[in-house]
Amino acid sequence: MWQFRNKEFTGQVILTVAGTTAATIFAGAAGGKNAAAFVFLCSIFWCILDLFRIGRRYRGMRVLAEQIDELLHGNDIPDFRHFQEGDLEILRDEISKMTIRLKEQAALLKKDKMSLADALADISHQVRTPLTSLNILVERMKSPELDYEARRRLLREAERLLAKIEWLVTTLLKMSKLEAGTISLQKDTISVKKFLADAVSPFELAMDIHGKTCMIDGEEGKSFIGDYAWTLEAVQNVIKNGLEYTPDGKALSICCEENPLYTELRITDSGPGIPKSDLPHLFERFYRGENAGKDSFGIGLALAQMILTRQNAVIQAQNVPGGGGQFRIRFYKVTDLL
Repeated sequence: MWQFRNKEFTGQVILTVAGTTAATIFAGAAGGKNAAAFVFLCSIFWCILDLFRIGRRYRGMRVLAEQIDELLHGNDIPDFRHFQEGDLEILRDEISKMTIRLKEQAALLKKDKMSLADALADISHQVRTPLTSLNILVERMKSPELDYEARRRLLREAERLLAKIEWLVTTLLKMSKLEAGTISLQKDTISVKKFLADAVSPFELAMDIHGKTCMIDGEEGKSFIGDYAWTLEAVQNVIKNGLEYTPDGKALSICCEENPLYTELRITDSGPGIPKSDLPHLFERFYRGENAGKDSFGIGLALAQMILTRQNAVIQAQNVPGGGGQFRIRFYKVTDLL
């Protein structure tokens, strides 16, 4: 039997037998045969109860060891909970908590691994097209028949493609870091007026060339809580998207509103509006709408949503009456979720 392969259990049996024998002999010498018989029966009864209790405890430990062995061999988590009192049951409960936590950690590691694999696959897929174009440009530049101006045009196109690849890879890596939770976002009080001035600044030259304008209204005295640099990148992606759909000579408008619950930015373009079929998919990675430009990758809005949702903010897209697409960004005042 397994009990007698356990040295501690065997030692307990030997000690019990020795104690019972000594007590019986002592009782017989002191009080006669009746006293010896009484002590012997009481000792035997008590020893049987004690050995039963010890055996039950060791059986529980053996079952627990078998369950842990099953877990280590990759089987499903066994039910360690027995809802009883005692040291062994406490140990079962603690092991149950530990195994559940280990399984959660394993699931998170698997998710991070899958996210990294998806990111690498996305980068490989999206970079392939501009790299192919670069290879074609390099081959054309090798031609001795090209004049100086033609080479300059090809060189400018190559620089544009390289910048495009750099932006794509950088953006995808940022998204991967956000998904993995390796980026710690700050919680600063941000002035809306200064923030929007910085957000629009990179686009001023391009707007001037195409005769576009950006009208900002209601930014005075308003603020929100968030990470300045990351929120700036998110909002700039939304502004960039709005300017792409704003016709030359038209205006992009940014309206601000603040109340006790949230601070809202409404970015509205002057274009034809967002097709209804595109509205449910605008924030999906690599989704390109019906009217998307040829240089669009479909990740700017996805990155913007990832950044904003991690700062207790939401972004929604809709069409406004009379035409034009609008993005509403709300920064909620509750900071506990940041």
